[in-house]
Amino acid sequence: MFKSINAVQIHVSLDEIAPQVWRRLVVPAQWDLGQLHLVLQAAFNWWNYHLFEFRIGGLRYGDVELLTEDAFDDDPRVFDIYDVRLCDFAQGSTFTYVYDFGDNWHHTVVVEEFLVLDTAPKQATCVDGARARPPEDVGGVPGYERFLEIISDRDDPEYVETFQWCGGYFDPAWFDLALADKDTRSALRADVKRRLHQPRPKPISKSKKTPAKP
Repeated sequence: MFKSINAVQIHVSLDEIAPQVWRRLVVPAQWDLGQLHLVLQAAFNWWNYHLFEFRIGGLRYGDVELLTEDAFDDDPRVFDIYDVRLCDFAQGSTFTYVYDFGDNWHHTVVVEEFLVLDTAPKQATCVDGARARPPEDVGGVPGYERFLEIISDRDDPEYVETFQWCGGYFDPAWFDLALADKDTRSALRADVKRRLHQPRPKPISKSKKTPAKP
């Protein structure tokens, strides 16, 4: 029996940051951009505190009521995110997801492949990725660059305050696939909670340390 496409694999990366911060996701093909927004928030562990929009082919898609509330007369029209589904795109399509109009985080979304899975997925999953996203409200790309400078220099006068602000620990190379996938699978839950800070690494117990060679 012929099975139709039921999932889409997408690659999402943060612009203007090197090395690249990215996630590869598998999402139900029938989901709309509103659901994708929640998936992206979960996969990167953004806090979903700020405004967002998708930019597709020169058009804007988002929460029409919120984005037009303070808009100027000459601002481009905003289209409803719930009117566009992932299955509406062609394979290879690229568009932009913008989160937090203050920090202005631009994510490039690439529709890599449409999939025919044996069982139609009911949740999104994270199947790959790399590196930690910048701390929320760090001040965009320039603020993140300054943040990294501060935490790499214990003599910086802002070192202590900055480390306290970010929860006492931050590793830009950190990525935990199991944790990212767990968050992504729970993206649409009404009671979902975000981690406010990057988890600290667990200390290695003495019993688990590799014995020294004789």
